[in-house]
Amino acid sequence: MTDTHNIPAFMQDIGQRAKAASIALANASAERKHAALISASEALWKTRDAVIEANALDLEYGRAKGLSPAMMDRLMLDEERIRGIVDSLRAVAEQADPVGEVIAQWDRPTGLNISRVRTPLGVIGVIYESRPNVTADAGALCLKAGNAVILRGGSESFHSSRAIHAALQQGLRDANLPEDAVQLVPTRDRVAVSEMLSMTQYIDVIVPRGGKGLVGLVQREARVPVFAHLEGIVHIYIDKAADPQKTLDVVLNAKTRRTGICGAAECLLIHEEIKDSLGADVIRALLQAGVTVDADMNLQGIEGTQAATADHWGHEFLDMEIAAKTVAGLEEAMAHIRQYGSDHTDCILTEDATTAERFLTELDSAILMHNASTQFADGGEFGMGAEIGIATGKMHARGPVGAEQLTSFKYIVRGDGTIRS
Repeated sequence: MTDTHNIPAFMQDIGQRAKAASIALANASAERKHAALISASEALWKTRDAVIEANALDLEYGRAKGLSPAMMDRLMLDEERIRGIVDSLRAVAEQADPVGEVIAQWDRPTGLNISRVRTPLGVIGVIYESRPNVTADAGALCLKAGNAVILRGGSESFHSSRAIHAALQQGLRDANLPEDAVQLVPTRDRVAVSEMLSMTQYIDVIVPRGGKGLVGLVQREARVPVFAHLEGIVHIYIDKAADPQKTLDVVLNAKTRRTGICGAAECLLIHEEIKDSLGADVIRALLQAGVTVDADMNLQGIEGTQAATADHWGHEFLDMEIAAKTVAGLEEAMAHIRQYGSDHTDCILTEDATTAERFLTELDSAILMHNASTQFADGGEFGMGAEIGIATGKMHARGPVGAEQLTSFKYIVRGDGTIRS
């Protein structure tokens, strides 16, 4: 057993074992990785009662800690959600194996044949907060891409993550792959996070998944490269040419389906020409659904709204609350998004193709949507089976990070005694 009283020493041990496992996993066959994921999904379903019992301990801890209803919803597991995790494991298993894929190939006049081939990154460190399903998603995607992974879940999901991790390790054992390929840091102590951020000799990339505080800490302190996953300050711009029924359906779904996910809408921008018609209808529908609406001066005449302050712009509520303001048109809407957005996901509702195309072309968020709920900002919904997060940076990976995004590439150069003149 690793001595968790000496955190630097046991983190070094975890890192060494992950590095060794990454070499074995990088060369594992697609069939073995598939078998490990299928076996893990079966083990998770068989042990679902134990997972729910473990989750009950986490929910009790969360209540004592005073977590918000939205955060408690993120934390909660029931049989239906475990079935969703099982389905995600199977979906990742059935995807094409990215490792070894020839991305491009060409011949040179010198006689050389050059190919660019997809390879694993190596060891990935994933630091996340309360959502226990990330344990399965991150473990599965890293495994599929041939990477070893060190998982450090949030203190709130400590017991749930351990129960899910046990199923992943069962899958590895059944497929005769090293259990060290998917390791879970066995302590709530935050010192373990600091150690991970400096383990450049063992960890190739860090993926933080959580709120602004966590991501900011990782970006400030990490010596290891980071896939940034910033807040989901998600905007929806309702254009004057928006379809009323589509708009009502999309906005209500984007805000209320699940308020605690990063794709939930947080700010409405309403064209000033429709503020008293469709704009007012949308706000009344949100109020009727139980959403608190923080409105600018032009919208405060709608009964039930409350006055927005400067702090409401660029705020991630993760709750039944949304900010709303009027804009003169597309230019002002895009300017607001550039100033207050987080480059995560933004949406336009309009039937004007030219306006939609400008929005999609001129903004530079990781995900841009037209007439679709922002709740689709999810790797599973993109056909990736699952995601390790939504990367909002511009280096290497952007948007939903699935198995393919957890790879790099190498060049294979073939000659026949070829020399350079």
